[in-house]
Amino acid sequence: MNLAKELKHPIFKTITKAADQLGVETYVVGGFVRDLILKRKETKDIDFVCLGSGIKLAEKVAELLPEQPKVQVFKNFGTAMIKLQALELEFVGARMESYRSESRKPIVEDGTLQDDQNRRDFTINAMAIQLNKEKYGTLLDPFNGMKDLQKKIIRTPLEPSITYSDDPLRMMRA
Repeated sequence: MNLAKELKHPIFKTITKAADQLGVETYVVGGFVRDLILKRKETKDIDFVCLGSGIKLAEKVAELLPEQPKVQVFKNFGTAMIKLQALELEFVGARMESYRSESRKPIVEDGTLQDDQNRRDFTINAMAIQLNKEKYGTLLDPFNGMKDLQKKIIRTPLEPSITYSDDPLRMMRA
């Protein structure tokens, strides 16, 4: 499925340009994708994952924007955020997370897109849309989140015991 026509905000073209200049695969992920498919009012918080440094991608995006917005960097988690008008754009490199029983703060390691999708809370939030020019708009849905949206069910991408042991608050979000 291709959702290129649904990605109407100009920020997506800027992110495509930045990702292609850096040579990193980049995707919009999570709640934005879910809400786009459900045709909900446009989400203001948009998450991006790339196969590389999310911080470098955010810096490149900011450089390409006429406003040259400030990039907030959260080095411990390898994430960066740009606030642009009413949007909050969060950038992260694909990662794996593991948790210790005594802390809610994850141990973060570089990973693949699949690793990143595995760590998501629900199948409906694990969908991703490619933003690179060559495959712009292509939906990646490894856990059948589309089907779950149609059936109106919430499932975890991995076994629930794994997903919830990582972060028990996910049960509340369900």
